Amino acid sequence: MAPLPPDLAARVAARLDRQHRVLLGITGPPGAGKSTLAESVVTAFDGAVYVPADGFHLADAELTRLGRLDRKGAIDTFDGHGYLALLQRIRARPSHTVYAPAFHRDLEQPIAGSIPVPPDARVVVTEGNYLLDDDEPLPAVRAVLDEVWFLDVDRDERRRRLIKRHMQFGKTSEQAQAWVRDVDDPNADRIEACRHKADLIVELPV
Repeated sequence: MAPLPPDLAARVAARLDRQHRVLLGITGPPGAGKSTLAESVVTAFDGAVYVPADGFHLADAELTRLGRLDRKGAIDTFDGHGYLALLQRIRARPSHTVYAPAFHRDLEQPIAGSIPVPPDARVVVTEGNYLLDDDEPLPAVRAVLDEVWFLDVDRDERRRRLIKRHMQFGKTSEQAQAWVRDVDDPNADRIEACRHKADLIVELPV
């Protein structure tokens, strides 16, 4: 994992000088490298915690009931209100540990109670596709976060990464390409339309 660029580290550190806890959001299209950047931020600050929005994917059983399994990753396949409630608890800095769900890629399912956010955690990094979207409750999610960075990446590189990822988790090359075309690309277009709302556009070397 590449270290966090000094300008980004300085930006977070400046906020830590002014407040006890920093909630940083990282957004961008699928395949942009959001989780990698989030992990770089966490590595750069002692006691920092990474809380991905992917932990709020609806379970496959519920997506099947709703008829949405074939477009998993779209904005209405997440529990947005649950995600907001968690961030509000973290923002409130309770005296007890707050537990967040993780997302297990091997299972393609959320796993509850996986990520502890202790009371003394000063940096909490969350990343997700739709942090800047206008659909409820995403504006309230944005209001809880101190900053949101938009991670930019070349479209062809992003698609290459996604195809590779889908194949690693069981799809054939043809299935992976079809999923990127029919699901990931439309989601990416929606996410890109909100980039102007970000506090910072981040471009990292490939």
